[in-house]
Amino acid sequence: MDESGTLRVVIAEDNYLVREGLRRLLEDSGEIDVVASTGNATELRDAVRRLTPQAVLTDIRMPPGHHMEGIDAARDIRATHPETGVVVLSQHADESYALALFADGSAGLGYLLKDRIGDLEDLVHALREVCAGGSVIDPQIVDTLVRRRSAGATSPLAALSPRELEVLREMAQGKTNAGIEQSLFLSSSTVEKHVNAIFTKLRLPETGVHRRVAAVLAFLQNDAA
Repeated sequence: MDESGTLRVVIAEDNYLVREGLRRLLEDSGEIDVVASTGNATELRDAVRRLTPQAVLTDIRMPPGHHMEGIDAARDIRATHPETGVVVLSQHADESYALALFADGSAGLGYLLKDRIGDLEDLVHALREVCAGGSVIDPQIVDTLVRRRSAGATSPLAALSPRELEVLREMAQGKTNAGIEQSLFLSSSTVEKHVNAIFTKLRLPETGVHRRVAAVLAFLQNDAA
């Protein structure tokens, strides 16, 4: 970020109208400086190499294959430019894309559905979160993962109470205990109790907030965890 706190961002989206709409939306916030807007993954990688932005906002599907170019680029960027956070946008509430994105870790990565584009506050928050090395996961994806993994009677998720599942969803979005308190209108002691219970029941170590996200994702990817 520059001295004013403005975040330098590169956008990648093959649809020109969507790309320009995103650029104007972000710049109108007064918090984002879009230093480049690109139409494919090759241009995206080149822009990151030349401009070293603090964050990238990329579509999941771009030319030439319109498959997972955004995810591949995101993982490449995190490997070669670890100081740059990446938020991937998708039209699809398919958890397999999110799991592919986070396969090598979740630090500095975010996965949001394109429905979030309309909520500027959510979008800016996600970009700032990944820029700081955190993780953001769309709540709809988290819900899908939790429902699927908790369906089996042998899953440790089945042992969580409804309130603990709510706290888990908030944790998986990278929220601190204070953020969970605000979202669920709970006291700090109650949130701490639920968080400790979740880690005990899931047999996960309680570590820093971003590593908590990685631990939750690792568990959700593994039915036998």
